[in-house]
Amino acid sequence: MSNPINDIKLQFGNAKALYRLMFINVCVFLVIMLTKAVIYLFQLNDGVLTEIISYLSLPSSLHQLMYQPWSLLTYMFLHEGVMHILFNMLVLYWSGKLFTEYLGNDKFWATFILGGLVGALFYILAFNLFPAFATTSDASRLLGASAGVIAVLVASATLLPDYTIFLFIFGPVKLKYIAIVSILLYAISIPNGNAGGEIAHLGGALFGFVMIKQLRNGKDLTSWFINFVGIFSGKRKAKMKVVSNNNRVTRLKVDYQDSTQDSIDRILDKINRSGFDSLTKDEKDVLYKASGKK
Repeated sequence: MSNPINDIKLQFGNAKALYRLMFINVCVFLVIMLTKAVIYLFQLNDGVLTEIISYLSLPSSLHQLMYQPWSLLTYMFLHEGVMHILFNMLVLYWSGKLFTEYLGNDKFWATFILGGLVGALFYILAFNLFPAFATTSDASRLLGASAGVIAVLVASATLLPDYTIFLFIFGPVKLKYIAIVSILLYAISIPNGNAGGEIAHLGGALFGFVMIKQLRNGKDLTSWFINFVGIFSGKRKAKMKVVSNNNRVTRLKVDYQDSTQDSIDRILDKINRSGFDSLTKDEKDVLYKASGKK
């Protein structure tokens, strides 16, 4: 008889980065919510759980941050309620699938984490610089995957601005308009009660935009993070350079002998004309290998 724990470990190890990330977020959320349910039913003291969440969420106070630097990372995996995590996971799912189709799993992880870190930086700077937060800077805390999620969304929109998504009620909408409207909503919502979260969103969005722009200029802002993680995982990364082609889909230059630049250019031109779904299985395989996916 198979061991359920080993089965979960095997499935997790074989899963793509997108599904691993969603799995971690959902599991952390369920553990917290189920613990809250037990505390409520048995009328237990919730002080310990509150303390744990406090230590994992990101404080705006620089003094407190000195004693919990890990919160720069852990805050990205905490969520306040069902709608909070549901919205984040839905956006992460469809934007993450698009992102990984073109740039692979490694850049997806890096964009999410680095976008979250830039969002955290924006949050901390805002609460320590703007007079509006002078009375709340010592008590405010940030949690949620939103900054990383928005980084992936905006990166996808910057890479494929004219990619069309069918939205309920609105119908077909280009990805660039979804990103623009999202950013505007975050900006105008700053005075409406969740200023820290909205500012963090803007930081994540900025990173996603700049990352793709720099990638098209031949500078990979995620490479140091990927290489750093690779030291511990023992993975060797495929070399990739990306250059622009009249604002069209990004072109990839890699060191795979079986994926020539001419074939990749032809495939990406086809995507520009007819969309990703028009590719044959062999063409998708070529693009998959060229993206350096793991």
